[in-house]
Formats: sequence, C-alpha cells, structure tokens
Amino acid sequence: MSRLGSAEPPVELSKKKAAAKLEEAQQRLLRLRLLLGGQIGEKKIGPPLCVVFEGWDASGKGGAIKRLVSPLDPRHVRVSQFAAPTYDEKRHHFLWRFWPKLPGWGGMAVFDRSWYGRVLVERVEEFATKEQWRRAYDEIVEFERTLTAEGMVMVKFWMHVSPEEQLRRFESRANDPLRTWKLTEEDWRNREKRPAYEAAVEEMLKRTSHERAPWHVVPGDSKHYARLAVVETVCESIESELRRRGWDLDAPTETESGTQTANK
Repeated sequence: MSRLGSAEPPVELSKKKAAAKLEEAQQRLLRLRLLLGGQIGEKKIGPPLCVVFEGWDASGKGGAIKRLVSPLDPRHVRVSQFAAPTYDEKRHHFLWRFWPKLPGWGGMAVFDRSWYGRVLVERVEEFATKEQWRRAYDEIVEFERTLTAEGMVMVKFWMHVSPEEQLRRFESRANDPLRTWKLTEEDWRNREKRPAYEAAVEEMLKRTSHERAPWHVVPGDSKHYARLAVVETVCESIESELRRRGWDLDAPTETESGTQTANK
C-alpha cells in the first residue's frame, strides 16, 4: 500500500484552533527540551535528540523547522542543512559528513535533509551507482540502529505535498520578489521527474522505517496542520522514550512547584 497516497490530514483544523494548539505543543516541547538538557527537574542530562526532515520541494520543511525551534533557546538546538556533498566529502563514505553534526547527550539537532539523499536524489539523478544506493538502505538502517542503541531519540519526517499544491507554491514564490531565491531551475526539473522520485520515496519509507526510528509522513497541503503535527510528534517521541527509561514526567519541576505554591 502506498504511504504517500494515504497522506491526508486525519482531522480538519481551523487556522485559529491550530495556532492555539501549536502554542500549547511548543510550551510542552520547551519543557521537554529543558529536561533533556538538564536545566530543570532532576537536572540530569537526557538522551540526544535528532529530528530529520526530508520532503518534496516547497513541502513546508522550513516552516515546520521554524515552529519546532522557535520556542527554544538557540544555545540548546542546532539546525544543520545539507546540500550536495563537496569534493572532499565525496572522498569519504557518504555517511561520514553527518557524524560531526549529530547531537551528544543532552543535545538536540535538526537536520534539513540528511543521509537519505543517497537513496533519493543520488539514486534518481544517478549520482550514485545502482550498487551504491541499493546497498545504502541496510547501511542507513544499521547507522540509525547504532545511534539509537547508544541512546539517541531519532524522529524522521517525510513532508508530503500534492503535485497541485506544490505547483501553487512554486508559482507563489515566482511572483514574490522576497521569495524567488527559494525557487530554482532544479526545482522545476525535479518536479518533472516526480514519478521517479515517488518510486524512490516509497521504497525508502518501506525499507528504512524501523522500530527505533520510524518514518512519520506528514500531510503538508495544510501548513498549519503540518506544523502542529511535527511539534506534537516530536513531543510524543521524547515522552515515550523518557518513560521507557523510567523518567517521571508527571513530577513537577522546581519552577512549576514554586508557581503552584505562589498561587495558593
């Protein structure tokens, strides 16, 4: 069954209601991030958190990332963007360039594009040989299993947008002097190859979604729904892992205890 074909919002949300729920989710994320960083609660550092974004051009990755990190102190999160590998990076195994950007214990990193380029653009554009990208599925899964076995919380998003909505966004960018830089000839060329990319995405979702790092396909035609879904999913993933490790997430922090006492 196609995972992309079934990527529809499960509920209808008004923009106003989504904004209110997003603010709640962002405050929830802020508290969790401070817990992971050892800033509140028992003040012990938690597991590293890595959030990976892949998706179609103009699918809303940038907007989702902005809402994800905006409530956080910029010292507590690092956003890394990955484009085509450099000449020097090509001299190494394709996973090599991602290691330095991975978060350590108590840290958080957001990846705008990632190692999945090997089985997406490098596959479709033939920048990698067939043997290389076929081998990459197992290499990626083992890489992620190594990281999550060591303790990392990994949350992976595919931001999905319909061809019709993508075209509307392309044309909107083309007509906006302050956003034309976001639209390139390569974007239009990639759009013409959408069937080939869809096949690559479907195989990627099928072969690299595993228990410790499953894929979350986010319907992106509705921006306000997609942004809320991303923040809530990250919160749920953190909470699930911390509870599995025995953390008491219901215990009030020192700040919350002080607030409750002051209000009595």
